[in-house]
Amino acid sequence: MQALITGITGQDGAYLALHLLNLGYYRVIGLVRRTSDDNPVNHIRLPELRSYIESEQLVLEYGDVTDLHSLVRILREHSKISEVYNLAAQSHVAISFDTQLSTLAINGVGPLNVLEAIRTVNPDIKLYQASTSEMFGDAAVQFQPQDEQTPFLPNSPYGCAKAYAHRMLVNARHSHGHRIACGILYNHESEIRGENFVTRKITLSVAKISLHRQEMLELGNMDAERDWGYAPDYVIAMQAMLRQAEPPRTWQDYVIATGVKHSVRDFVTAAFVAAYEGKVDLLWLGEEDKTELVVDGVVRVQVNPLFYRPKDLNSLCGNPAKAIQDLGWNPRRTPFGVMVQRMVEHDLKQVRAAA
Repeated sequence: MQALITGITGQDGAYLALHLLNLGYYRVIGLVRRTSDDNPVNHIRLPELRSYIESEQLVLEYGDVTDLHSLVRILREHSKISEVYNLAAQSHVAISFDTQLSTLAINGVGPLNVLEAIRTVNPDIKLYQASTSEMFGDAAVQFQPQDEQTPFLPNSPYGCAKAYAHRMLVNARHSHGHRIACGILYNHESEIRGENFVTRKITLSVAKISLHRQEMLELGNMDAERDWGYAPDYVIAMQAMLRQAEPPRTWQDYVIATGVKHSVRDFVTAAFVAAYEGKVDLLWLGEEDKTELVVDGVVRVQVNPLFYRPKDLNSLCGNPAKAIQDLGWNPRRTPFGVMVQRMVEHDLKQVRAAA
């Protein structure tokens, strides 16, 4: 079995590549965008993948989902590819408000380029599309929790672009019988999450504060609630979705979530507990934009309104019942507290090493 992963240099791409190789896939091809650093190996986030590169089980190819020609070339050069996982995206919701056109090009049109490359080279290739809970948007106010039948009412450029691609790919499955499955994934984090995401910003800052390398952490909406899961668990569901039985027009899309929501405030609390091994006095004071956290008598966390999004979702929580029943997927394989602890422990090591 051979698979192509777009976005292999991201969190999900790295974990998915490792998962497929551990399952015994003969080869995984990873799509890498060319940057000023001309060595694509330097962009791989998991050290465990290096040995697979050396053995040529993991092959990195330059390309871009906004460039149809590069996708066609790769599928032709690696003619035994039977699965494509499209994870490439402008994946930061807040940034999408400032980069609307590029977000649309990558998140909206990019998946259609992937499908067109498949149609051109081998229509039998299976396609996984990374959809997102952000597509539900304002519908989350009325529908709690959200499932596969919840309507899409996205309220960010990121969510709008993802919803467009999702609808187009589902239409292609129903109209032309392409083997396409879309995973509607809720927030999922890990030790290798980018430092510009709020969860990693929290764990890295808390690690620095506990080691006296940083004084203060500033955040936006502390009361925003998300359904947070662990990224290595979520890639298991991605691969399982492409194991659906025939015919292709009966293929299904799945909500991948834990079914449990936590606030940003909860995440911060869990991070401090992990960093101080539970031996810490925490006191939350104030409300909304006046919120602050006192740690052992010192204010360490404050709200900064500059970090508020132009429009935010206050609460997202998914219903994974269908994935549990059809895919046999375990939504709580890694509990929330364990995930946060792993992230904090990783960042403590990183801060110590840097010092």
